[in-house]
Amino acid sequence: MPRPTAAQLAYGSATVVVSTVAMLLLFRATTALGVAAVGVAALALGLLVAVNVPARSRAKAARTAGRSRAAAFEDRSLPESARVPAARGAAHRVGQHSGRR
Repeated sequence: MPRPTAAQLAYGSATVVVSTVAMLLLFRATTALGVAAVGVAALALGLLVAVNVPARSRAKAARTAGRSRAAAFEDRSLPESARVPAARGAAHRVGQHSGRR
């Protein structure tokens, strides 16, 4: 099971707190059973909100990172130091020493 993201935790927690206060004020619950029912309903609502917050998938994040790297390589308006250097082929490394001993 994947871990919840920070956004899921934040939205779920905020939903629990706000909905608990709102329902306690709205229903004027004073008995232990009423407060427990409001608490359970608020927790269920917070869980529902946290599960439905869209999580950014790793595949989408990888595609976005790859696209930005390629755009930085192709964009000639960027200064030379900000561009991604071109990959060197195996032919460039033939006959070179690695420097390790």
